[in-house]
Amino acid sequence: MTQKEIERSIIKTYRKTIWRPFVRALKEYQLIRPGDHVAVCVSGGKDSFLLAKCMQEILRHGEFQFGLQFLVMDPGYHPDNRRLIEENAALMGIPVQIFDSDIFEVVTDAGGSPCYLCARMRRGWLYAKARELGCNKIALGHHFDDVIETIVMSMLYGAQVNTMMPKLHSTHFPGMELIRPLYLVKETDILSWKEANQLRFLQCACRFTERIAMEKAMEEEVHSSKRQEVKELIASLRRVHPGIDMNIFRSVENVNLDACIGYVQNGKRHHFLEEYDGRS
Repeated sequence: MTQKEIERSIIKTYRKTIWRPFVRALKEYQLIRPGDHVAVCVSGGKDSFLLAKCMQEILRHGEFQFGLQFLVMDPGYHPDNRRLIEENAALMGIPVQIFDSDIFEVVTDAGGSPCYLCARMRRGWLYAKARELGCNKIALGHHFDDVIETIVMSMLYGAQVNTMMPKLHSTHFPGMELIRPLYLVKETDILSWKEANQLRFLQCACRFTERIAMEKAMEEEVHSSKRQEVKELIASLRRVHPGIDMNIFRSVENVNLDACIGYVQNGKRHHFLEEYDGRS
């Protein structure tokens, strides 16, 4: 596939399933405004590379101008993995800026939950680099399935109703904002786009995962997280009720506080008895 064919597939072939949900998220959640300077964070996986192409296309065909940077943080990739990122960036016409960090080394030595610590550290490095480049937003490649998996995980394992928001103000980097433009794009459509274009991307390339892979047969699927369990649960529910994913998503759009025992707002916990007698 050529760069032009890859771009055309997003706008034409996957217009209904990828391009339109991408544009709808930008508009519905007001993710980009004129004059913004956005750093797209490219991890090397299918989601972040698709996001990078969509952001290029919306800048080219959109209604207003904004700044765009493409950041790749190398946290200690194996040289083959870094080379794959560079090759995909060249193939897709994405002018990435690669900078190094020692996150994998730190996470490997720290023990505990490596994925959680790695994600937190990556976010901090990306915010800092984006701000250094004059950006006011970073864009991550989380998609629709990430959102509904987070909802279910929060209920089953966190005892709360919580979700992955389409945008967030940074707590530690004032003036910076995180946005998720693929918020309404389903993973199955991203996989279809990848296969149709015969593209090969990184999955998880950390040293922790590499070590697991060496200890197990290549065909054996590794179930290493609560998110994977929830992903499989939702997949099984979809087979019986194809619209179950949209119902999960809409549940956090239609929260009925009149039928909630309690809720938290601005860090303060509320109970239904506070207003119970006044409603009678």
